[in-house]
Amino acid sequence: MKKFPDFVAPTKVSYLDRGPTLHLRRCMLQGVDDPTQEWSFDKEEIKIGSMEDNDIVLHDDTVSRYHCKIVQDDTGYVLVDNRSTNGTFINKVRVREAFLKPGAVLSAGQSQLRFNAKEEEVHIVPSRSDRCAGLIGGNARMREIYSIIEKIAPTATTVVIDGETGTGKEVVAQAIHSLSPRSKNDLVVFDCGAVPPNLIESELFGHEKGSFTGAVMTRSGLFEQADGGTLFLDELGELPFDLQPKLLRALEQREVRRVGSAKASKVDVRIIAATNRNLEDEVKAGRFRQDLFYRLSVVRLHLPSLRERADDIPLLLQHFLDHGSYNKTPAGQPKVRTIARDAMTTLQNYPWPGNVRELVNVVERAVSFCDAQTLELSDLPDYVRTARPPSQAGGTRPSMRKATHSGGHPAVTAIDPAAPAPAPNEELLNQTFKDAKERWVASFERDYIAELLRRNSGNISHAARESDIDRKYFRKLMKKYDIEAAGADDDELD
Repeated sequence: MKKFPDFVAPTKVSYLDRGPTLHLRRCMLQGVDDPTQEWSFDKEEIKIGSMEDNDIVLHDDTVSRYHCKIVQDDTGYVLVDNRSTNGTFINKVRVREAFLKPGAVLSAGQSQLRFNAKEEEVHIVPSRSDRCAGLIGGNARMREIYSIIEKIAPTATTVVIDGETGTGKEVVAQAIHSLSPRSKNDLVVFDCGAVPPNLIESELFGHEKGSFTGAVMTRSGLFEQADGGTLFLDELGELPFDLQPKLLRALEQREVRRVGSAKASKVDVRIIAATNRNLEDEVKAGRFRQDLFYRLSVVRLHLPSLRERADDIPLLLQHFLDHGSYNKTPAGQPKVRTIARDAMTTLQNYPWPGNVRELVNVVERAVSFCDAQTLELSDLPDYVRTARPPSQAGGTRPSMRKATHSGGHPAVTAIDPAAPAPAPNEELLNQTFKDAKERWVASFERDYIAELLRRNSGNISHAARESDIDRKYFRKLMKKYDIEAAGADDDELD
């Protein structure tokens, strides 16, 4: 299909001084013969026909039951004829599938409708609810996200979710999918960082039998499996650079070609992506294509860390205690029902480098140690009980020295807990809140990982287990901050 230029900006979110604003794209239809007939939609698909379950019902004997539909995508609106008896026309030209320009007249049978589109600016007011689908939290930032999700879920808008690991990006994707018209079809999840680079193309697009060694049968890819539904691309920043153009083509053309095939097939898939990297920085560093970044970043949602919404911890804890399978008696009743005040205060003061995922692990571990119906401070892991509140951590960080192995790689070899606390960082105070916070969090993560490795004599598995962090993610943090485990053998590092 030929693509016309954008006439109405796609649905997007802007973060301004007065708060987040949603720029919502609306489809407007008006009867040509009877201008009093008007319809306005912000949904992904508008069905037109003579049956009463259509979005626009035309009482016209020349109109088929499900005559045609208008589909919204990231580039505009597309009119699709549903193999109607008398055909669908745009400005008196019969079409099977075509883009709609503002002012165009579409004809279904003898009925004529004038199409227009406009951008509506909606200031986001935080939801009054402390839940949205599977998301839990009454923090104002979370309630803003709930309102945005409720607005964008019915559209076809591509969404990128960023935030630290463990903040619940997949839960946000599930919420968007469950509130969308695509919920009757599958949400297919693909972790770009969990599949060997040489197999990612086959996983996403499928392959034909014999297309490469080991391809003993034809296999459909995840795009085809998600047809009619949603494809969630987790850890998008891990996608190899040479595969990014193929993903871009799939997004723009809405078609995929299996490895070893000469034929492309159409797919109807909504894309939701997630990353814990700053994609703008990745673009500047040449590791992520700029055109793909702009193609994906129609709506971007930033999930706050658990440190930034510590007021949500009581609500999250109660939910985990009420619904966690690890907290059930054989009769199905909760074993632990409440949490002591000092334990709650300790949990709210802990910095949570692993975010909500780490909180779940800590609660599950604490419940296993608890012998009563109230979870006490003594039931919490040692590292949680002894952690300093985030407000204190910045001025009392242990001093670190980096040494170098003979191979030239940096390795943490000495941490002096008796070293004097550094003076307040004037450079940090002169930065924006967002930049200063990111630097502070990075500093905490680096020191935290290094200290755990020191305490565990460089054993990555033991350090990851003590921190309740997934070993793979622990290794990822080590790589991020150029930390090596002194004394770790080759098997440990593989």
